[in-house]
Amino acid sequence: MSLRDLITHSKGLPSQDGSPVFAEPWQAEAFAMVVALHDRGLFTWDEWAHALSAELKRPGALEDASDYYHCWLEALENLVVTKNVAARSEVEALAASWQRAAHATPHGEPIRLENDPDRS
Repeated sequence: MSLRDLITHSKGLPSQDGSPVFAEPWQAEAFAMVVALHDRGLFTWDEWAHALSAELKRPGALEDASDYYHCWLEALENLVVTKNVAARSEVEALAASWQRAAHATPHGEPIRLENDPDRS
């Protein structure tokens, strides 16, 4: 299965306990980004495990791990910065742009970065 297939079909894919693997499509996309960047050699699985573990253990992380994919994103952002793929300010600016795009997107429509009203 390709990464695109994983993202497209994962919402209905059950886990071992019968619940969906990903609760939201963005979680599948975050998962796919990590796999793709690892496959391109940006980081090793050991580096990834260390980065994710650090986020899951940070003060404020939820004990029930309901914020798991938020920690996943933080770990990915930190690796992107650490590996000098992008500056922290660029990552934060892009995240803010996505947030504005999400708020400007009508319910039920796909969120697109070009929906950010501040994007020129």
